[in-house]
Amino acid sequence: MDLRILEIAAHTENNKVVENYTHKSKHKNPLCGDEMEISLIVKEDVVKDMGYQCKSCVYCQASVSLLSRKVKEKRVDDVKKFIKVGEQLFEDAKVSMEKHWKDFKEILDKKNLSRKECLLLPLRTIAKALKI
Repeated sequence: MDLRILEIAAHTENNKVVENYTHKSKHKNPLCGDEMEISLIVKEDVVKDMGYQCKSCVYCQASVSLLSRKVKEKRVDDVKKFIKVGEQLFEDAKVSMEKHWKDFKEILDKKNLSRKECLLLPLRTIAKALKI
């Protein structure tokens, strides 16, 4: 296992329940049973806060931890664009994305292809919450 995955997963400041959320979603990975719940506060089309709770592997935890730090103060349209790109990172390392999201290239990578569904679960959960 990549130590960087553990390092990213260790950032748990957003592992919380967000009170007065405006968007919320639960999603489960049917392959392994990982479960994820994401709650968001969106005001004027900008993500102001995100909280998550999960029963999942460390790959999923790393992905949601990174996502929770990157989405704050981002426009919903920017989050939508990133989610579409995130799905493509496993196939093509030459995908272009906004500099703000570049940290995801470390984990959404061919070297972690066997954990693709775990790593993409947070993106799919937030997409469901935002009705993308």
